[in-house]
Amino acid sequence: MTNSRSRLIFTLIVLNITVLLALGLILGQLFKSYFLHTFNERLEKEALFISMYIKENGGLDEFFKEGKADNFTRILDSNLTIISKYGSILFDSNEKKEEYREEHQKMISSILDKRDMESEGFKVSDGGNDLHYYWKEIESGGEIEGYVILNNQLGVIKEANRQMWGILTVSLGSALILIIMLGVKIASRYTRPIEAATKTAIELAKGNYKARTYEEQSDETGMLSTSLNKLARNLQEMEVARAMQQDRLVTLIENIGSSVLLIDNKGYITLINRSYKQIFKVDGSNFLYKLYYEVIQHKEIIQIIEEIFVTEKSLKRQLILPVGLERKHFEVYGAPIIGTNDEWKGILIVFHDISELKKLEQMRKDFVANVSHELKTPITSIKGFSETLLDGALNDKDTLENFLGIILKESDRLQILIQELLDLSKIEQHEFALNIEKIDLKVLLKETCAILDGKAQQKEIELNLEAPGHPVYVEGDSFRLKQTFINLITNGLTYTPNNGRVDVNIADQRESVRIEIKDTGIGIEKEELPRIFERFYRVDRARSRNSGGTGLGLAIVKHIVEAHHGRIHVESEVGQGSTFIVELNK
Repeated sequence: MTNSRSRLIFTLIVLNITVLLALGLILGQLFKSYFLHTFNERLEKEALFISMYIKENGGLDEFFKEGKADNFTRILDSNLTIISKYGSILFDSNEKKEEYREEHQKMISSILDKRDMESEGFKVSDGGNDLHYYWKEIESGGEIEGYVILNNQLGVIKEANRQMWGILTVSLGSALILIIMLGVKIASRYTRPIEAATKTAIELAKGNYKARTYEEQSDETGMLSTSLNKLARNLQEMEVARAMQQDRLVTLIENIGSSVLLIDNKGYITLINRSYKQIFKVDGSNFLYKLYYEVIQHKEIIQIIEEIFVTEKSLKRQLILPVGLERKHFEVYGAPIIGTNDEWKGILIVFHDISELKKLEQMRKDFVANVSHELKTPITSIKGFSETLLDGALNDKDTLENFLGIILKESDRLQILIQELLDLSKIEQHEFALNIEKIDLKVLLKETCAILDGKAQQKEIELNLEAPGHPVYVEGDSFRLKQTFINLITNGLTYTPNNGRVDVNIADQRESVRIEIKDTGIGIEKEELPRIFERFYRVDRARSRNSGGTGLGLAIVKHIVEAHHGRIHVESEVGQGSTFIVELNK
């Protein structure tokens, strides 16, 4: 804009100079013409005056007698020449002017040649002295007595002309300087807001919506600045709203639990979210802006995309896809993106990972099947022995006592199963609450071992408790914790052969207490370790059922420990035994 201002000022200066020069030339010519006309008119009037004066005062003789020729020369400040009617010079004041005597004589001769044709007239010398002549006839008694000739140089006019040009130059120069100063000020006044508005517009075009221009005037430039600032504020608000909307959209897409895949109308992948990258283990830089069939490895997904491209309809399918070493279940939803005027823009594919739902569904099925099986076995036994007794075995006392004992055992087993199901259901409910109190684990485990000491003696198993010499306190529910340790120690006694060993160790740590129940039993296969805390899961089903186990004990133990914000895990080797480790916060 500085160049624009310079061009404007330069144009203004050139225009003013041109106008002022033209005005000066016109005024100069007018003044020169006016002075020349005045000069010639003066010569004419003076010549007429002398001619009339001589005529009215007795003619030439009287004029010369009184010596008035010299007086008129001095008064009129012009050169006077009087010629008789015969052409002889009677008086000439130019005789003393040596510089143009010869030129004067030529002019007198020229005028004498014209006296018969013209009674008066103007004539200008051709020499360099710029002499102006005017002659007039002198009459006396009705006859021409002679001629009066006045001449003068234009030196005075030239001097006046020089002064006039000096005055014009100074005046016009001052006017030019004043006009330039005013023009620069006016140009700056009007171009500065335009420059500021232009700079602001350039910044807005670059995306800097914080740019503003000054609002100093109330004229059109002020309205321009005000409008531009309003536009900038509106753009800034729109940009802030767009950025917020963009951030929300990015946050939503990146943190949504489902995987999202966006493909444009040409088949190029334009967007994948964080969940997609994590689940399918892909790198965005090697995946984005590539054709979908070049980077997607699963043929099932490619078939879904191609079907949407062909049919232009939404679809939903459940797929099992290999991801790394796992096989995951996905519910895939695909939909075409169609804009205004039915413009095809691409495809959106959403992957819902339903592997956990499938797993829970399978667990529910297994749970129903296991409960049915576990309930069916004792009920079948009770029903069978009851029918046998009703068929006539009541009369045999030994058989009656044996069958009634079996019925009682199966009833107890059924009661334990139902009670543990109720306990597990209660623990898994959100309303389950613990009776928290300060507990000495050392005392609680001594009581637990005393309860199970009889069972250990039956199998000749050595049950030992190792604890620090000082009390070990934790915050917890004594009933539920005792239930937990009874389950764990009972399992150790159950799966440990006769003459084995079960050790219970208490380690008091800084922020927690570590309890280890270690046995020398049969151990657990490595692949079975992740599932031992599932409901109704048994390592040795026949042995568990014979021992009266329900398969719910470890599931109850895990829930109780987690309700105390603790941790439980197991370490085991087949044939070497197992170690259950429980960590409780103090």
